[in-house]
Amino acid sequence: MNTITIEGQLRTGFGKTATRQLRSQEMVPGVIYGGAQEINFYAPAAAFKNLVYTPSFQIAEVKIDGKTYNTILKDLQFDKVNDLLTHVDLLELVEDKKVIANIPLKFVGASKGVKDGGKLITKMKSLKVKTYPKHLREQIEVSIDNLELNGNIRVEDVKIAEYEILNSPRIPIASVVLTRQLKQEEATAPAAGAAPAAAAAPAAAAAAKK
Repeated sequence: MNTITIEGQLRTGFGKTATRQLRSQEMVPGVIYGGAQEINFYAPAAAFKNLVYTPSFQIAEVKIDGKTYNTILKDLQFDKVNDLLTHVDLLELVEDKKVIANIPLKFVGASKGVKDGGKLITKMKSLKVKTYPKHLREQIEVSIDNLELNGNIRVEDVKIAEYEILNSPRIPIASVVLTRQLKQEEATAPAAGAAPAAAAAPAAAAAAKK
């Protein structure tokens, strides 16, 4: 599991004025909750870059006043005008306490349906799971080897003993659909097969007249 280290400071001032002052210094306020107590802190905006601007699931190791908090990202706020990061919510990982996290999906293997000319469509990028911190991983691998043309892999098909998957079980996460070329080939195939029968009709009529 990739871990990012963030050096932070405890917040001593609160309210709009204190918050504006922090942001004017390119600092981002944040909160760590879920542990023994809620921690209000701030850190340089640049320190959050590798945590925020990535699709990867990572651990944020936040160091504040000699203490270290292992956390995961839970929520973000951005300025509506300039789109700059304005606040970060982090959830502290406690060994014996389950957490809810969105784990990215990684599709592996070679689909039978794609080999037959279909197109792989991924419909979900992550799954929401509930598990203990020790079972968190960077991604959930899903094999598509047996995914056939017009087939689906659904949430319920993902089986991980340590995870309680919270998404609706019948939602498709990936499918293989007909490409335009395959649709055209299927549309023309019956017509081509019917041609000999159509041509035989006049011949049969002529034979009947004799």
